Amino acid sequence: MQQTWHDLLFAHWPMLPKTLRRLVPRELPLDIFQGSCWVGVVPFHMSGVRAHLLPALPGLSRFPELNVRTYVTLENKPGVYFFSLDAANLPAVWAARTFYHLPYFHARMKAQVRSDGVCYESKRYRASAEFRASYGPTSPVQPRSEAKLEHWLTERYCLYTIARGRVYRCEIHHPPWPLQDAQAEIETNTIAAAAGIPLPETSPLLHFSKQQTVLIWPLRQVTDS
Repeated sequence: MQQTWHDLLFAHWPMLPKTLRRLVPRELPLDIFQGSCWVGVVPFHMSGVRAHLLPALPGLSRFPELNVRTYVTLENKPGVYFFSLDAANLPAVWAARTFYHLPYFHARMKAQVRSDGVCYESKRYRASAEFRASYGPTSPVQPRSEAKLEHWLTERYCLYTIARGRVYRCEIHHPPWPLQDAQAEIETNTIAAAAGIPLPETSPLLHFSKQQTVLIWPLRQVTDS
């Protein structure tokens, strides 16, 4: 598939590995940076969602998405593990659950892009999982070296999921992230708590990216559990 992601906020909190170990399947080794695991809450909106080389379908190709994630490595390949993904498009939720075995949820969502940033709202249907924030960049795009935490958090080119006792990997191709430092006023954030994650009472590490076009490949089995 091909998608274009817009106006992403990367909000990250450090977590003790023992806290996340009980929440991430044992088959996936946790990634640790200087003694901490990290949990990310990432709101954005997407366009041009379509099968590669095919036209986008009206009404199905543009919608907001919000994910809660952490980081794992399997067979020396760093990737992303999703606790939840909320989307405002019900057919997309069904397709992602069916074909990618990902924990997608249908939500009422809105992303308003203004001259000074983004106003973002998400409320999951039939659940207490909500996120409301205003955010935007505070610096120009800055290259991030491989030794930096920002690079470690974002430059990951696959996701992992587990279904029916099997571990799967999905390859994701895109250019390096054009990251900017960011600010955010987070009014409500129960999206991580809905996945059982107790975020610390500290300010998150914040980064912004204006746009990224990605190619997403089908799932491939990695190993049996």
